[in-house]
Amino acid sequence: MSNKSAIEWTEQTWNPTTGCTKISPGCTHCYAETMAKRLRAIGAHGYENGFKLSLLEDRLVQPVKRKKPTMYFVNSMSDLFHEDIPDDYLDSIFSVISRTNRHVYQILTKRAERMHDYLMHKKIPDNIWLGVTVENREHGLPRIDFLRRIDAKIRFLSCEPLLQDLGVIDLAGIHWVIAGGESGAKARPMNKKWAVSLKDECKKQNAAFFFKQWGMWGADGKKRGKKANGRLLNGKIWDEYPAMSFNTI
Repeated sequence: MSNKSAIEWTEQTWNPTTGCTKISPGCTHCYAETMAKRLRAIGAHGYENGFKLSLLEDRLVQPVKRKKPTMYFVNSMSDLFHEDIPDDYLDSIFSVISRTNRHVYQILTKRAERMHDYLMHKKIPDNIWLGVTVENREHGLPRIDFLRRIDAKIRFLSCEPLLQDLGVIDLAGIHWVIAGGESGAKARPMNKKWAVSLKDECKKQNAAFFFKQWGMWGADGKKRGKKANGRLLNGKIWDEYPAMSFNTI
């Protein structure tokens, strides 16, 4: 079955593929890779190959069977637009999404160019939210332009792990921005100023802002357990969502 998610901005995860390969600095300490190794060690289905890319056709029916309207994060343990996932398998995934418009599907990728090429000339169902990871200026910012060209109801950015100040970022056509620091023993610190700057840009440009976590480094620059650092940014929890007509939140 799909899994109830601990990710703050979604409800369930749906992984019709698992496994991935690293393509940018945001991938360096990949949480999914670490989790996949743990799941393989306990014999969990879908992780027999560890973090090698695997297509799991038996999982395609999971959202069809779920009657309760749900917000799904698609491929939390992979990247839907990985270069080794065939177009016809993507067709099957998007067919499921189209048939289950009671659900909302959040699709996040670092492979923005392939997402653009695959979706550019397709009619995108209203229950799809499309996002790209923006961890830094060099690798992250160019992805936004590919996303902006796609006619999706909701377009969003995941600036997690936020590895540097993104500066005066152009949020034209972007409805939602998620920001957060990195988790794990080798986590890289996030400067508070980077997150505040991003929040301020969202306010100026009318994009919803969601602060997911500090991760292993607190606002004071000290390393400690993630839970101890919490989610407060300037004394407030930022849980904004884009304007929508769905009732799953």
